[in-house]
Amino acid sequence: MGFMMEKKLFWLQWIVLCILLLGAVVSSKHHGNPANDIVDIINKNRTSQRLQQLNNSPGLGCIALQFAEECKGNCTTNNTINCHPPEDDFTEVFAPNCGVELPTFGTISGHIVGCQHKYLEPLEAFSQALVRDKKSLSLLSNKTHTEIGVGVFRTHKGSYWCVLFSTSERNTSFVLEDLGQGIKQKKGCFSGTSTPCSSSGKRKTSVFFDYIFLVCFLYMLLSQVFYFNVL
Repeated sequence: MGFMMEKKLFWLQWIVLCILLLGAVVSSKHHGNPANDIVDIINKNRTSQRLQQLNNSPGLGCIALQFAEECKGNCTTNNTINCHPPEDDFTEVFAPNCGVELPTFGTISGHIVGCQHKYLEPLEAFSQALVRDKKSLSLLSNKTHTEIGVGVFRTHKGSYWCVLFSTSERNTSFVLEDLGQGIKQKKGCFSGTSTPCSSSGKRKTSVFFDYIFLVCFLYMLLSQVFYFNVL
């Protein structure tokens, strides 16, 4: 009877730990790349309107990140932004900062910039910071767009989002140097890459504790399995 109770307790612990592990896996999604999430949301929005999906360009995404960083500090109290970098900055500053090969610099056909004094999850950022008027909606549904790039930049004063659209030929414009690696960005994140967003100060700590949790889980599970196999 005692052995059966111990066995039931073991399986109960195992189920609880699996639930906790699932929670950790779900929460780990927040440690990914929100810029890619914005691209996915926009493409789903276009698909629902029977428009072609846009190519997720890392070169254009990195330029969007530079744009978002340039706008830091310009977020008003009502979360609106007025930021217009000089046009020359795109080819003389943003592209070189990213490692975009200048001969491949394409046509930027539109942009959307948004900000919030608090961090927003991608779906909230899409609806609350980026799509706030008819002009933004019109850009999203423009049939001539072929490529998209999204940049996210965070400071202690808020988050800044930038979406850039292009009508250039797919996969041949905004090409990054070093076989597509470009120049490593130390702040923020941009779409078209699997690199996690580096703009959150909590990210590394959260990932570290996720690993600790997984190690503890495996240790407890294996020790219980060993114990019952010995009996």
